[in-house]
Amino acid sequence: MKREIIQTSDGSTTIHLPEWEESYHSKHGAIQEAYHVFIQNGLSLFRGKETVAIMEIGFGTGLNAFITFLEGKKNNQKINYTGIEAYPISPEEVGLMNYAQELDVAANAPVFAAMHDAAWETPVALDATFELTKNKLFFNEIQYEQAFDLIYFDAFGFRVQPELWSAEIFAIMYKALKPEGTLVTYAARGIIKRNMQEAGFTVTKMAGPPGKREMMRATKKNDLI
Repeated sequence: MKREIIQTSDGSTTIHLPEWEESYHSKHGAIQEAYHVFIQNGLSLFRGKETVAIMEIGFGTGLNAFITFLEGKKNNQKINYTGIEAYPISPEEVGLMNYAQELDVAANAPVFAAMHDAAWETPVALDATFELTKNKLFFNEIQYEQAFDLIYFDAFGFRVQPELWSAEIFAIMYKALKPEGTLVTYAARGIIKRNMQEAGFTVTKMAGPPGKREMMRATKKNDLI
């Protein structure tokens, strides 16, 4: 499928799929969306926790991993990060992502490159505070059990891939989380909320990032699965 690089409203780049009219991040601002959904409404819940285990559903451009690395450094927090991606982007596409420039962290640009250069299926320590494991998997192949404090659920939208937002997929997510673990996503459709609840989650709708009214946060309140 054809992929093209576009600039979003906050100046940061993302990848657009014209055949689907779908982008890896919000056209209203890739960096703004990532910080709002995954940091402010996800990672910030674990501030003060010495080590946080995170799984990202849809590693994509690496933006969410990169800003999580930056937050971990800022808060002196160790991050064990697992990225799930069935279709990695190309080195050429990596080179066109301008996140280090737009975040004004040019000194950390080599870390962003190292995330994409890192071997698959094996833990790689990018520095003393951040360990990355990239797994080339389809989401229904995930088999973790009570391994993560936090899940960033950043799959392509329900409109183009509804199968990624099913109760069966969320049951896999529920199983992968530790008790009281949290899943955050940019999505807010009613059917997605119902599928999360069917899997056992307690779900809260929250204010969305720029350009989007709502998002959702789901919590594993008990061990039904």
